[in-house]
Amino acid sequence: MTTKISMNDTAIAFQSKSDNELRKAHLLFRALGLGWLVNMGPKLLKFAFALRLPIKGLIKKTIFAQFCGGENIEECGKAIELLHKYHVGTILDYSVEGEGNDESYEHTAHETIDTILKAKGNAAIPFTVFKVTGVFPHHLLQAFTENEPYNQQDFEKAAARVDRICKTAHENHVRIFIDAEESWIQNAIDHLAETMMQRYNKNTAIVYNTLQLYRHDRLAYLKKLHAMCEQYNIYMGVKLVRGAYMEKERLRAQQNGYPSPIQPDKKSSDHDYDESLRYCVDHIANTYICAGTHNEQSSILLVDLMADKGIAPNDERVYFSQLLGMSDHISFNLSAAGYQVAKYVPYGPVKSVLPYLIRRAQENTSAKGQAGRELQLIEKELKRRKIAK
Repeated sequence: MTTKISMNDTAIAFQSKSDNELRKAHLLFRALGLGWLVNMGPKLLKFAFALRLPIKGLIKKTIFAQFCGGENIEECGKAIELLHKYHVGTILDYSVEGEGNDESYEHTAHETIDTILKAKGNAAIPFTVFKVTGVFPHHLLQAFTENEPYNQQDFEKAAARVDRICKTAHENHVRIFIDAEESWIQNAIDHLAETMMQRYNKNTAIVYNTLQLYRHDRLAYLKKLHAMCEQYNIYMGVKLVRGAYMEKERLRAQQNGYPSPIQPDKKSSDHDYDESLRYCVDHIANTYICAGTHNEQSSILLVDLMADKGIAPNDERVYFSQLLGMSDHISFNLSAAGYQVAKYVPYGPVKSVLPYLIRRAQENTSAKGQAGRELQLIEKELKRRKIAK
């Protein structure tokens, strides 16, 4: 079956943005298309903060405003309400990277629990999310993954933090994503996610593990995870993404002399991503899926797969997801057609979320990539609005 949904309807894609907001987004994506500026940006920002230059306001009005909901949960209220108005949910994401000590781990755990309580009974916030490294010492995750000795007591203490978060989600009927991270700590994260699923996914999918399909072994892992869920008679929750650490992964593999876990090319990543969609839809009886993708073809494929299996667009078992400030043409056109869609809404103090903002800037640098596509669509809508007036 071929879908009739168009991702090119810019009137729907940008219906939530004023003319002024659209012009600001246009200027920002033009800047993000300048590779030299994005490459120099992190160094310039670090220098400016070191000199205590008053740049926070500029950052907050530009790249922060585009990609973040606010500096705290309360400030996210406007973004949550606006998205919900157009039937797009919010995935609250505390995007501050931990400082590597118990105090910061506890703070992140408390903040994550606050997002769960904010989402409780709130139809506008269908999911929350956390990174295990925000609440768990990195060296313990790496030692577990690489089968090296580690302090069992310290591991259990950190695992209890993960359990506290997932238990709170279960008790308040709030679904929660466990984000994927680097391959050299991912086995430990998979172990924690599987343990949480066994505890809390008995009646529905509360805990979702995240699979990065730019790794060549993740399709096989998806099938293994599903087999485990069938064995324990629980529901599988998965968020499928292509991935976020490709250059770092390849460099580390080269430096340490082991085979790269990354797919040989984009075509292979796309193949495994789409095969994962097919597998999840084929096993929808005990599977909940969130397709986290900015790829139009994969989004359309999932729409077609749902139609072929007679899965209603508003079925709670199937969600589409994109990042705030990106791919509105996918998010809003799908939601307008009745599909379940949610946007990642990151938040945190401006200076603390800079690593997140830098990653967003870097992935938008290619003129042939995301920034180019965003610019094309924004320009089309600005032209349409001018004609409409």
